[in-house]
Amino acid sequence: MSKQPAPHDTILILDFGSQYTQLIARRVRESNVYCEILPFDTPKEVILAREPKGIILSGGPASVYDADAPKLSYDLHDLLRCPVLGICYGLQVIASELGGEVRPSANREYGYARLLVADQNSPLFKGLPAEMDVWMSHGDHIISVPEGIHVTARTADALNAFEGLSGRIYGVQFHPEVAHTPFGKEILQNFIYRVCEAQADWSPQSIIGEQVAKIRSQVGAEKVICGLSGGVDSTVAAALVHEAIGEQQTCIFVDTGLLKEGEFETTRALFRQKMSLNVVGVKAADEFLGALKGVADPEEKRRIIGRVFIEIFEREAKRLGGVKYLVQGTLYPDVIESVSVRGPSAVIKSHHNVGGLPERMNLTLIEPLRELFKDEVRTIGRDLGIPEDFLRRHPFPGPGFAVRILGEVTEEHLRLLRAADLIIEEELKLAQLYDSVWQAFPVLLPVSTVGVMGDFRTYERVLAIRAVTSVDGMTADWARLPHDVLGRISTRLISEVRGINRVVFDVSSKPPSTIEWE
Repeated sequence: MSKQPAPHDTILILDFGSQYTQLIARRVRESNVYCEILPFDTPKEVILAREPKGIILSGGPASVYDADAPKLSYDLHDLLRCPVLGICYGLQVIASELGGEVRPSANREYGYARLLVADQNSPLFKGLPAEMDVWMSHGDHIISVPEGIHVTARTADALNAFEGLSGRIYGVQFHPEVAHTPFGKEILQNFIYRVCEAQADWSPQSIIGEQVAKIRSQVGAEKVICGLSGGVDSTVAAALVHEAIGEQQTCIFVDTGLLKEGEFETTRALFRQKMSLNVVGVKAADEFLGALKGVADPEEKRRIIGRVFIEIFEREAKRLGGVKYLVQGTLYPDVIESVSVRGPSAVIKSHHNVGGLPERMNLTLIEPLRELFKDEVRTIGRDLGIPEDFLRRHPFPGPGFAVRILGEVTEEHLRLLRAADLIIEEELKLAQLYDSVWQAFPVLLPVSTVGVMGDFRTYERVLAIRAVTSVDGMTADWARLPHDVLGRISTRLISEVRGINRVVFDVSSKPPSTIEWE
């Protein structure tokens, strides 16, 4: 059954597998226009039922002439009730579908290139310089454009933009969505505002009223439980549902045994005192650690944790009686990384509250933040009056320290990680760096090394420090922490945490790495 048209003017993105697809969505939303991502093979009936103001075909790693290349299963003309913009691979899809020719490039373009605008009257380049830097990432290029299409911009090596068919078709070979294309935001906004004539009537704050009305309509007078983790996502989800139905919601805060030091007691008190939420605490460390005994595989750990969470929530729901709904703080990045439902991109990992859920559940999910990025969630949280103590916290994974221990989860491993985590947080706050880092945490490696303490030989564990900067968690760069801060952290870890004799610092970015190691 197709969805009804969105309450706001909507730009739809058809995902062909690009690592930048989420960035396109972010740029559209930053322009205060609502945007959704759909798989490239979404039936045209579903797309048209949304009544989009415009459609963007994303980039992707394939070549359009490959036998198994992702392509539209219908005539491109069927989408032209609204303007269509192709980006990189999306441009090549348009050219191929309409009778143009795409071939491998003699000179593959990666990185910066100088774009020369050939048509100053093009709506995409209106008000922009005749020359500009753009970011390239492609190995194919178009050698002939379809009938009714004309070239609007070039680089030294290839044509790089075209348009035609009475203002319904647009395409660019470069990536306007990345920060490396200085005028990329303006190019996308020219498409959104000038070409599609979309209204800038969406913001993260608008989600509050819409979700409150939706939750009230869905829930009626029924009871709801919310799974709290103490992190930003579940806290904002709980506050949003509380805004909608008040005391009909009971929050379940589970002590999994995988939390930070003192987290269960202090966070439960904050929920009750500062947010007036009805919170029930459940101590279940033995259940989680028992289920994880002997398990080393990351995916299996996540599935087990997801299953045990649901068992506890269903048990608590039965105890409360008459509960039909479960609230979770699932975010857009969780969905993207867990399940390949938005396009042909690979599953990265199963988040415990998405890919880790059991196939059959007795509770219906309510996920009011499912289409939002982390920074958008924090914006909503501030509007809901959530204390900055909550909103400023570094993200902490739902599976807790289980995914920061590489290998089996044991009490001893948890002891090491909790102590290390406290030291890292303390030193970042002392150096006034906590708020400038998106996330910083220890990872316990399944490696022991030889060391010397005093006159004694040691053979103890290696601890990695992971610190990154990011906006939404979809991409991240390793944080350039000052060497003196790293030195103090390392000295304290080795001297204060018995069982650690070596510290290493992770200098990889996302992509290609993920933020968490598991």
